[in-house]
Amino acid sequence: MSEAVRTDGGLIVEVRDRVAYATLDRPERLNALSVALTNDIVDAFDAFSTDPDIWAVLLSATGERAFSAGADLKDMGQADAARAADADAAPRPRRAGTVPMTGSRRNFFEVVLECSKPTVAAMFGWAMGGGCELGLACDIRIAADDLRIGMPETKRGLGANFGSVLLPRVVPLGLAYQMLYTGEPLDAEAALRCGLVQSVVPRAELDARAEELIRAIVANAPLTNQRYKAMITKGRDLPIAAALRLNAGPNPYLSEDRKEGVAAFLERRAPNWRAR
Repeated sequence: MSEAVRTDGGLIVEVRDRVAYATLDRPERLNALSVALTNDIVDAFDAFSTDPDIWAVLLSATGERAFSAGADLKDMGQADAARAADADAAPRPRRAGTVPMTGSRRNFFEVVLECSKPTVAAMFGWAMGGGCELGLACDIRIAADDLRIGMPETKRGLGANFGSVLLPRVVPLGLAYQMLYTGEPLDAEAALRCGLVQSVVPRAELDARAEELIRAIVANAPLTNQRYKAMITKGRDLPIAAALRLNAGPNPYLSEDRKEGVAAFLERRAPNWRAR
């Protein structure tokens, strides 16, 4: 068990009983995704992915109004102003055909998506733009009944690159177009009907139900779950014949846990998984 630590960017990280808890903690900004916060998400999920003592990740948020309102537009506006001032003060020529770069760090949505451990997002209130995308990057989404989820980037001239790729893989194509083109959100029940979230619970029960779900995951064989995630992630867009021949993730059949699972069944006891 690790002590909960809050980063300067506003992410609370704690590891407890095989579960990593990552909690967005900028409620005064509706948990908007600042550069500092997204950098902290990258660092945290990179660590979760490689830590053998972590078997699943629960992503949640503090506050009452929003899981995340998306990109921090105040942060973005200040950065735009700073770049404009720098360009006016000291213009520099740029080679033809080159494009300004924003840095070498990995995209934080991709880091969450590619985490090798099962991930669950507990979402409530507003989950807009980057907040919706952050939920899409997780394997399972459990929603409070007050959820309002959408992609309003078209209303602000933004691009939603991650969402425009992931959303049509999760919801029906026509609905993905509608959500992206109009920027209008879905309520919790509509999100449930189209598969954008997997369950809806009363707001007061969200934390308990999310904990119940994540505990049900880590009660099972960790290497098997990691294998499932790798196979689904790498094989879902392949022809069936190719997907069946993938060698992705750990092989549970060669693990000590496989022997333990069989022994526990025969001895009528709970298995003692060791992730090896």
